[in-house]
Amino acid sequence: MSDDRVPVPSPGAKEVMMSIMTVLVAATLILAAFALQPPKERVVMVNTDGYVFKDPSFSFQFMRTMGCSVYGGADIGECVQTAQRIVERDFESWCREWTATAERVKKMGDEALARGHNISAAESYLRASTYFRAAEFYLHGNPQDPRIPYLWGESRDLFVQSLQLSGVDFERVSIAYEGTTLPGYFYKVDEGGTPRATIIVHTGFDGTQEELYPYALAAMKRGYNVLTFEGPGQGEVLRVQGLHFRADWENVVTPVIDHLEARTDVDKDRIALWGISLGGYLAPRAAAFEHRIAALIADGGVYDIVGGQALQNAPPGSTMEQAKAWFIDGMMAEPDRFNEMFHDMMGKSTDMRWSFEHGMYAFGETTPVDYMLALARMSMEGLAGDIVCPTLVCDAENDTSMPKGQAMALYENLTCPKEYRLFTDEEAAGMHCQIGAYILGNQVKLDWLMTVMAP
Repeated sequence: MSDDRVPVPSPGAKEVMMSIMTVLVAATLILAAFALQPPKERVVMVNTDGYVFKDPSFSFQFMRTMGCSVYGGADIGECVQTAQRIVERDFESWCREWTATAERVKKMGDEALARGHNISAAESYLRASTYFRAAEFYLHGNPQDPRIPYLWGESRDLFVQSLQLSGVDFERVSIAYEGTTLPGYFYKVDEGGTPRATIIVHTGFDGTQEELYPYALAAMKRGYNVLTFEGPGQGEVLRVQGLHFRADWENVVTPVIDHLEARTDVDKDRIALWGISLGGYLAPRAAAFEHRIAALIADGGVYDIVGGQALQNAPPGSTMEQAKAWFIDGMMAEPDRFNEMFHDMMGKSTDMRWSFEHGMYAFGETTPVDYMLALARMSMEGLAGDIVCPTLVCDAENDTSMPKGQAMALYENLTCPKEYRLFTDEEAAGMHCQIGAYILGNQVKLDWLMTVMAP
């Protein structure tokens, strides 16, 4: 924040700080990639038939898991049957029942493999991988919980085994990064070795790279190689290596591009970057510094998460910078009061509890206030104009994971060739990152990419 910021004269800055406190309780939810409350009028998100959850967080995660059925990563009946056994808002029940389903489906895969039915085994393992990932989702309130590495490890290992049995042309790669490595999967169109346009795809706040498989499949069908990877704060890098989110994501993406440029089957002049959910900040941040990126997809676009949420409830005439500064000043002045309020809200809301617990885990912080201060460092203010490549900024009509206007704010501050795409409820794609509409979402985004960076 600049030191010469001028608060609006009325109400006073102290009063504004306290009024924004309540607003920013919701700000911690804006990073909950896929976990927030969908619009109440959306029928699939209410308990119409007794099996879809009333709780908005459980309901959204259920849709997230069941949506994987479009590429074979889940089966609808298995998801419904599991949901019927889960107690609303009970994290232990969620973990227990998804684990039970995952273990059962994994056993089916083991039995099929023992009989020599490799395709059936691969199909079972892919579904079990998804269910293990779902089981682990709400455990991060205790980062030392031994179930975290077990369930995550089962999800990853079964995913790899499934792809190997299916004959998918992919490689597990290790990307050199600051004295260690980042894990990735390189998906190849074919074994011909021809240098091809390549898309880097990474997730956001809470995803794993195994969940990016449908994006890779869609891109490969269109002739693109794909590299997925996990960086600090994500997947294996968080759970095994203990590395936490950093705002300067260009220092993560640059070694990823270096890795691709060392390959003979990558066209070095045609490397695109696709960032999903919180990746809608991370990828643009990287592209502002890393100009080897030939095209960018911000899915959905993020400009300044904390500033955007603060501005929505700031006095008329306030700027985003002022609203954000008041909030930060308030937390720094009264951290105990803010922490007490956050913990109180966590006890009343599944969304709040998970968002803060995972946020502190992924950012490496021990209090809600420290997490929010770390989150506040993620901003494209003063950087969006440095992006030079063609950019697609995605938005969603009922994306409750981001403050309203984030995607448009990013779009408006871009000076590069750009396009804005709003996904709507009418086309069944109005949820965060088009969950439940993988096919349509990938069609639109990859059709755009083919116009600016042909495969």
